[in-house]
Amino acid sequence: MQQTRTALAERIAERRRGVGDPRALVGEMRRSVLLVPTAGGGLWSAWSGGVRWICGFTDEAALARFALLHGSGDQPMDYAALLGARIVDEVVPSLDEPAGLAVDIATEDGSMFFPPVVGIVADGIAVDSGEAEEGRGHGR
Repeated sequence: MQQTRTALAERIAERRRGVGDPRALVGEMRRSVLLVPTAGGGLWSAWSGGVRWICGFTDEAALARFALLHGSGDQPMDYAALLGARIVDEVVPSLDEPAGLAVDIATEDGSMFFPPVVGIVADGIAVDSGEAEEGRGHGR
């Protein structure tokens, strides 16, 4: 039996095909519950390109693909279920460094990155808001 994709995974697939509305994708991300692996008492993240990426997954199958690559063998991977809005509105600003959200990073042709820019995170922490350039945001 094939599992149907989540609404967010469908929107990601649309954008990767070059169709769909980017604002609708961001809205769907904000409304979606994402599974975020936990490690050492915090959320699992990775550094790339000067940005800390919180890694979230649209469903258990996407999380399982990630766990095969980054898990501890046969040990289950602990995770938190968080709204995308909570990640970009609360978690990202609390990190006090440039941070964004990476979704389904272990899904071939199905990942999407939500960088720390205006329209995704709060203007005060967006790296492109101008506030960062003035020393009040993450661009310090």
